[in-house]
Amino acid sequence: MAGAKEIRNKIRSVKNMQKITSAMEKVAASKIRKAQIQMQASRPYAQRIRRVIGHLSHANPDANHPYMREREIKRVGFIVISTDRGLCGGLNVNLFKTVIGEIAKWQDEKVDVDLALIGAKAVQFFRRLGGNVVGTATHLGDKPQINDLIGSIKIMLDAYSEGKIDRLFLMHNEFISALSQKAVVETLLPVSMISETDEELQEHWDYIYEPDARELLEDFLMRYIESQVYRGAVENFACEMAAKMVAMKSATDNAGEIIDRLQLKYNKARQAAITQEISEIVGGAAAVTG
Repeated sequence: MAGAKEIRNKIRSVKNMQKITSAMEKVAASKIRKAQIQMQASRPYAQRIRRVIGHLSHANPDANHPYMREREIKRVGFIVISTDRGLCGGLNVNLFKTVIGEIAKWQDEKVDVDLALIGAKAVQFFRRLGGNVVGTATHLGDKPQINDLIGSIKIMLDAYSEGKIDRLFLMHNEFISALSQKAVVETLLPVSMISETDEELQEHWDYIYEPDARELLEDFLMRYIESQVYRGAVENFACEMAAKMVAMKSATDNAGEIIDRLQLKYNKARQAAITQEISEIVGGAAAVTG
């Protein structure tokens, strides 16, 4: 059995670690609310701009924009959004498993895959795994900014416009609740429109456009892609904080259990040492008196 001093040092070390994980849990919990507000604010804009694109496309049915055109799939692109930091449980692992599964599915169909990676963990993972990485963006911070994402987005949009890729997907974690997140795959290009009845559309799209509907459609499609990727980034950050809070709470609780076990061992070691000392004193006294 380890000595009492060694066990006492282990207890002190685990308690220090418990303080750190407890502090990290509290920090993550404090950031979740702000992250949820960011996430909820981004969703209506992304949904509404998609509806506006539908109205514009009906106003100019002859518009044949490349972003809305289906074509034979020979190469696809993935924009993958991960976290910059770890200590968030299996959040990134589950996302990467989904990404690998999607890549394998397309490769089985003899379709090549390009990757644009957002988040340091995704960059590290695919640097080890391999893959055709065409763009990266890292260290977005607590408040992702669209300007930090534009580079990776533009690389993929240019590739789509030039016919180098035929379909573009966005992959990130979706926030369901503080205790539940899941990896999702969304099709960014070609853009599919929300179906509405002619009566519903008649109330919205029969306007005079300035500039013309075709030019507006071009601009709105770009804004739509940017808004979808931005929404994915803020949603992924909310998932990160939720997963980190749960992981740090689990680590704090586990540290408490380890401390209890070590304390029990310490008490037993101390009791054994005291018993041994008493036995030695009694033995010595018996030898003297005998």
